[in-house]
Amino acid sequence: MKRNAVSKSLMLLTLFVLGLTSALGAQTLLGSGATFPAPAYTKMFDEYYKLTGVKVNYQAIGSSGGLKNIQDRVVDFGGTDSFIKDADFSKYPGQVVHIPTVIGAIVVTYNLPGSLKLRLTGDVVADIYLGKITKWNDKAITELNPGVKLPNLAIMPVYRSDGSGTTFNFTAYLSAVSAEWKSKVGNANSVSWPVGQGAAQNAGVAGVVKQTPGTIGYVELAYANQNNMAVAVIKNSSGNWIEPSLASTSAAAAGAFPADTRIVLVNTDAKEGYPISSLTWLVVYREQNYGNRSREQAEQLVKLLWWMIHDGQQYVTALDYAPLPAPAVKASEAIIKSITYNGQALIK
Repeated sequence: MKRNAVSKSLMLLTLFVLGLTSALGAQTLLGSGATFPAPAYTKMFDEYYKLTGVKVNYQAIGSSGGLKNIQDRVVDFGGTDSFIKDADFSKYPGQVVHIPTVIGAIVVTYNLPGSLKLRLTGDVVADIYLGKITKWNDKAITELNPGVKLPNLAIMPVYRSDGSGTTFNFTAYLSAVSAEWKSKVGNANSVSWPVGQGAAQNAGVAGVVKQTPGTIGYVELAYANQNNMAVAVIKNSSGNWIEPSLASTSAAAAGAFPADTRIVLVNTDAKEGYPISSLTWLVVYREQNYGNRSREQAEQLVKLLWWMIHDGQQYVTALDYAPLPAPAVKASEAIIKSITYNGQALIK
């Protein structure tokens, strides 16, 4: 998507959410951002409305859009799969904090004749997206899949055209396993892809891959499973072939969590961990008294965040997300307790 088209879309969303804020008041919370957790958020927010009567309106526009909207203070929270870097905190008019919500697997999906279950390594995936491997029956792929008859078919890589936390984590993984990728392309929400075709959001990439033979793409596991798409088994840093699943995603997130929860899970050294796993966060301002926000609105936000990291976790596994491990919940509790209104904690 071109930059001016993205800017226009964000401007329209800004006007939309500003209108909703004034019209609906504290009984509606507004968020925008990552498409990666959207299936989980849809379920969570529906259940939360049934329980409390508080409506959460979430627009899945991509992580970059969510961060821009929380930066502009036109939403209550921004959703992102890529945490804010130290150098970028100064762009925000107040101190922001990250609350992780779920863990997901970014899968490599493909469209080939027959029900082929492929094994792929990170360096092979990097070479495909670098344009160095261009056919499905290339020796680099056939050697990983003995006994699998691969077609003499051109490979069409598909990537995210919008600013995306899914892209951030996928390119972080490729940078970790391929020195050439790291030096030529790098790691960001948006990169200059050497080859391939772009599509907007996880759903867009999944749609192109599902409809186009010979394609390969990267999406959150939920999107692949919902569309009955093939996913690759990936070799992790321990040399084990790992299928993306709740168990392998949870394994990737095991261990200590930093106090600010900003951690990248790709290329895990966990023996049974899936190597392209990712946290996703909601970003909010630590001090909630800004603009024309009421204390009631701030309290509703904090109550939602607390519910999501506790009771809300029961809804995520059925949608192919892994719940937060105990260290992540503990760190998140401390962050939520630090959120204030006029300097006073909103939850104790």
